Amino acid sequence: MSVDPRVKSSLLWGVIGVLAFLVLLQGYELYTNYRYPLGVKVGAALVVGIGAPLLTYVADGYLD
Repeated sequence: MSVDPRVKSSLLWGVIGVLAFLVLLQGYELYTNYRYPLGVKVGAALVVGIGAPLLTYVADGYLD
């Protein structure tokens, strides 16, 4: 079963976006010694995880 390269690329950018967001959030928490609730972290990660692939999918269509 093959996945469209455009979809695969968008999903991979979503994974990269979520991981980068979580690393930056952890760094911020370590630097400021302030801890965000788990629900806020999960909610923001979901927004990034859904928004990044959608934006990259749409942008790829315009940039081709």
